[in-house]
Amino acid sequence: MSLRILVVDDNDLMRAGLCVLLQEHLGWHICGEAAGGADAIQKSLQLKPDVILVDVSMPDMNGFQVARRIHDQLPNSAILIVTEHDSCSFDNIEPQPGVRGYIMKSRASSDLVPAAEAACSLSLA
Repeated sequence: MSLRILVVDDNDLMRAGLCVLLQEHLGWHICGEAAGGADAIQKSLQLKPDVILVDVSMPDMNGFQVARRIHDQLPNSAILIVTEHDSCSFDNIEPQPGVRGYIMKSRASSDLVPAAEAACSLSLA
């Protein structure tokens, strides 16, 4: 499966690490990176990625706000929310428009690729 992915995180090292994990998957291409919400929205509209990985905590707007704005314009893009807050329970979060899944950064090495594959399967269904 060929995927174009946009990675959004305000932490340069985390963003680079997520990109490395995703690029190891054959056929997947990082089409862009963004360090904040406004930049993520602009790049999403410009690049039209298949998957958008969005940090939940950013200085200019949170990941849910970003996801909602992107989903309004690009409803077919799959959005995954990532967080460093391991104590956060995703079971208690109401469904968010466009969000196909949640990943803890501490588990990204094992959960990121399967989550992206699942998100795309949901988008194509």
